[in-house]
Amino acid sequence: MITNKHILITGGGTGIGRAIAILFADNGANVTITGRRSNVLEEVADSSSNISAFQMDVSNEKEVISVISKAVSKFGPIQVCVANAGIAEGKKLQNTDLEFWRKIIGTNLDGTFLTIRESMKSMLKADWGRVIAISSIAGIKGLKGAGAYSASKHGVMGLIKTYSEEYMGGPITFNAICPGYVNTSIVDTNIKSMISKGISEKDAHKMMVNANRHKRLIQTEEVAQTAYWLCTQAAKSINGQAIEIAGGKV
Repeated sequence: MITNKHILITGGGTGIGRAIAILFADNGANVTITGRRSNVLEEVADSSSNISAFQMDVSNEKEVISVISKAVSKFGPIQVCVANAGIAEGKKLQNTDLEFWRKIIGTNLDGTFLTIRESMKSMLKADWGRVIAISSIAGIKGLKGAGAYSASKHGVMGLIKTYSEEYMGGPITFNAICPGYVNTSIVDTNIKSMISKGISEKDAHKMMVNANRHKRLIQTEEVAQTAYWLCTQAAKSINGQAIEIAGGKV
């Protein structure tokens, strides 16, 4: 279903985005990955002739417009948009200043909006399309100590549900994948943060694992396979959904 189709993945240099890029490229897609760090992007691009990399900050409107336009000119209309780029940082309410709030919202929510908007310009000219946002369990429920992050991911769900209604009945579907704690560098960063607050490394890791209902970290490949499934014929009637990957009902 995705062979020779143009796939755009933001935040494609690491973690979930990287796993999706490699899986799609291995199945014959023409994959464009974007991110802020050119070195990690090039490392992924070097792994497959089907992957091309562009440096882009999703919170910068001019960059998003320019880079996506270049990618479309080079590889054709985007037919799968994976809005994955995001910042996973938390602060309690009284420690959250406006600068931090705007940083999280600017990347996670504004960035998702801009990515989808610009991708849709070419996707609407094609006869088939999939928009997939990588949200979080924080987009389903409140996440203690992470108000800005939770608000941004709830906002992403609002976008997905709204656009699925806006384009209902057409050839494009809109869905969000909402993982629990995934085995990426974000978990490592969270563990270091907890250690700085006096929690042992063992206990910090256990807290991350136990936050998932099945008591294990989710692998990036699990999220990638879900994104791939959303692009198959089997998922053609899945639209406007929040797909939880957390080992159980959140």
